[in-house]
Amino acid sequence: MKETFGSTCHGAGRLQSRSAAKKGVRGIDVIQALAEKGITVKTASLNELPEEASSAYKDVNEVVDVTEHAGISRKIVRTTPIGVIKG
Repeated sequence: MKETFGSTCHGAGRLQSRSAAKKGVRGIDVIQALAEKGITVKTASLNELPEEASSAYKDVNEVVDVTEHAGISRKIVRTTPIGVIKG
């Protein structure tokens, strides 16, 4: 509690900058990859969507494991995304 003020990670964190992610992925590819996982995407611009590609982020399982092993938080439930809204 003292070290984190009662807070823990709210996401996985980025591996790539937004501009780097845009260079390597197309928006339609992000939509298709997420659709295969049953995730609906709504976006104002296909050009901005690559910023949210899974490959642009750290592995959330590893991040959660680190916070648990550090004593920052405790795993109690696994959630599954159903949608992404960008824009």
